Amino acid sequence: MTFNPYASSPFSYVSAPSAAPYSIVELMPGARNLIRYAGVAPGERLLLLVEHTVDPVVVQAIAAAAAYRDADVHLLSVSPFSPGGWDRDACHRIATAAFREADVVISSTWWGEVHTAPLFFSQIRAQGVRFVSLHMTATGGALITGARFPNDVFYELLRRTLQRMSTAETIRVTSAGGTDLTFSGMVFDPDQGPPRPGEWRPFPYGGVNFWPKNTEGVLVVEDCTVTGVPEEPVRITLEGNLVRGIEGGAAAEHLRRYAPGGYYMRHALMGLNPKVRVAGGTQFEREKHAGAFYCGLDGLTDGAPVTSGPGFAHCDCQIDRPTVTVDGEPFVSDGRLLLLDAPEIREVAARFGPPEVILDDNPVMILPPRYTGGREPADRDETGDGHGAADGLEPAGERPPAPAGQPSDPVAEAVSTPSSAR
Repeated sequence: MTFNPYASSPFSYVSAPSAAPYSIVELMPGARNLIRYAGVAPGERLLLLVEHTVDPVVVQAIAAAAAYRDADVHLLSVSPFSPGGWDRDACHRIATAAFREADVVISSTWWGEVHTAPLFFSQIRAQGVRFVSLHMTATGGALITGARFPNDVFYELLRRTLQRMSTAETIRVTSAGGTDLTFSGMVFDPDQGPPRPGEWRPFPYGGVNFWPKNTEGVLVVEDCTVTGVPEEPVRITLEGNLVRGIEGGAAAEHLRRYAPGGYYMRHALMGLNPKVRVAGGTQFEREKHAGAFYCGLDGLTDGAPVTSGPGFAHCDCQIDRPTVTVDGEPFVSDGRLLLLDAPEIREVAARFGPPEVILDDNPVMILPPRYTGGREPADRDETGDGHGAADGLEPAGERPPAPAGQPSDPVAEAVSTPSSAR
């Protein structure tokens, strides 16, 4: 068996550690960031969609933060969703009926709810709801680490990453474990900020997401939806954006069985949040850590990629400490996001506290609450919009246009459907 430091990562909320009741005090800064990120305004109908297994203290923290905004809070507890939409016949009528009546949905599921047909991205877009998903991150650990990272700093990191990557011809990802992938023909999600009506966003905020037209090389799985942490290396060979081979013992057989019709590379994401956990974090936490990378495989439909709906075999594959080059220039070195050292990023971080503290990518060093919301009181409202002058977020529905050359709606203008859960 190959040793892996993440082999004990939880596989559902049942196996995730629970927060002590009094720890709600420590969860509130992250919960408040979540509510501000969702743009929740007084009187809005907020649906908290949670699986039966989610820690009640986490649910209480989110509900309390929403209630403090004077939102009309509703809680719906549901059975856990299946991995990657695999159980395509599952009935979600009550959940879908409820989310259609909400202004904002905050979803706390283990596996992404958007991999089901009734809650797929296109359905969210059609209903006009603002949707924020805490898939694998509705935990106390996530709320006191990645959720505390200031929104403004994340979006400055994203903006500068997009400036460099969106014009690139190739992105190459390698790892000490043997991964060596080259992406080309990328289309990027501009992700200009918190969700507008009809948009889905993950939380804690994560990274730069793109859809490649072509992927070539070998992906060595460190952790994935189907296998967890495999007992021995699993090697996936890609040619022309299609998976051509899967090797590596029992875990490889599990992968082949999950999508007997084959896989393609649906999307990929590079993490940008330095406060997201690595050791001890779930897969969908670690993918957002600054410098981490993951590949979103999905099942072929009748032998071909279909992006207009769920593939019903979505499998996210994690690479924790990669090296990433953009047109041959280093962008991530052994898991270290080099952009964290940029003076422009440090200038933005300085608005919230010492840059060396805000941008330290060791998430074990938890960000003090006073550095999570800026130097102004977090809920001070000088604008009359109900959001507070210090939020650093635009009111829902207000956002500058997309930068020149980037689609304002990556779903409608770039691809048939957005990526899977980031």
